[in-house]
Amino acid sequence: MKRKLLAIGLGALMAISMAACGSGSSATSTAASSAATADDTGSVVTDTDAQSLAQSIKEDAGTNDGSLITVGFSQVGHESDWRTASTNSVKEAFSKDNGFDLQFVDCDNNSETQLQSVRNFIQQQVDYIIIDPIVSTGWDTVLTEAQDADIPVIVIDRTIDDSDKYTAWIGTDTKNEGLAAGAWLKDYAKAKGISDLNILVISGTTGSSAQIGRTEGFDQYVKSEGWNKLDEQTGDFTQDGGQQVMESYCKSYAGKFNVVVCQNDNEAFGAIDAMKAAGVSYGADGDVIVISFDACKAGLQMVLDGDINADFQCNPLQGPDCAKIVKALDAGQDVEKETFMAEPWYAHDDTVKSVSYTNNAGKDVTEDMIVVTQDIVDAGY
Repeated sequence: MKRKLLAIGLGALMAISMAACGSGSSATSTAASSAATADDTGSVVTDTDAQSLAQSIKEDAGTNDGSLITVGFSQVGHESDWRTASTNSVKEAFSKDNGFDLQFVDCDNNSETQLQSVRNFIQQQVDYIIIDPIVSTGWDTVLTEAQDADIPVIVIDRTIDDSDKYTAWIGTDTKNEGLAAGAWLKDYAKAKGISDLNILVISGTTGSSAQIGRTEGFDQYVKSEGWNKLDEQTGDFTQDGGQQVMESYCKSYAGKFNVVVCQNDNEAFGAIDAMKAAGVSYGADGDVIVISFDACKAGLQMVLDGDINADFQCNPLQGPDCAKIVKALDAGQDVEKETFMAEPWYAHDDTVKSVSYTNNAGKDVTEDMIVVTQDIVDAGY
């Protein structure tokens, strides 16, 4: 596929010029201008770097023979340990040493900024676009624009549900994560002789595929087992959000709950801080069962320590597989529409050795629960 480095440079210079001449009154416009001026290391460049960027573009245009594959990556943000690991995985896989020129945009959980970043990539005529979508809808128009520009789009992690105009997706089935968590809680409560489950949920960013999938999967068990879900509020996948929601829960539902489900580790960290401050007993030796998702290194440490009872991994290390897809496409090869990452489930102890459930594909599966050791923590992301 034709390389478009010169077009990238011209697009970046145009964006800088617009930023210098515009009113600067719109936060979205500012973010979009920054998105259009990402440098070749993957860092976002602001208008204050205009002179050095212009010089850099001139040098690159004069020395680059067009052999690098230019890739624009529109990332959700930096809200969690998981997100940091995901970003690093893509940056490492799409390095210059590996034959890529990566243009990276951190969208800071702003959907409007993300759509504009993709449009900027299209205007820059990059070879490929990678999107980790903040929300699962509202994508068909911009994906049509990419398609019309003959730029393949690879979606990672979260899903796009209102358009099929992308070339490939790589990630996880978050509904299976929710189903596995529900199956584990059912068996764990039975083994511990707990007949009544009163559950508080701290959900992820509303409208994201991770939030939708984990909620749908877990809620199947809430309904089938007759559990009492007292409340569900979003913590936006952040530690501060998890803490704020849990502080409110501790006041509103004091003494009334015995399960807290956090839809990612960072929310769990905040929730644990809030319960600790409120004098709530939690974890393996406490009164409140804590379930989390992601299984990052810090999350696994809390499982080992007994603060989190069970943690269901969402694998963020999608960069290498994504790079393989781009390389295959660039060589004119066909690729799979969907690629699923392998993911294990973790627990503090072996009370539940495995979970059995009907997965999102309608297949009956039995999967091991892995008891966390220090070696597992050390090997975590």
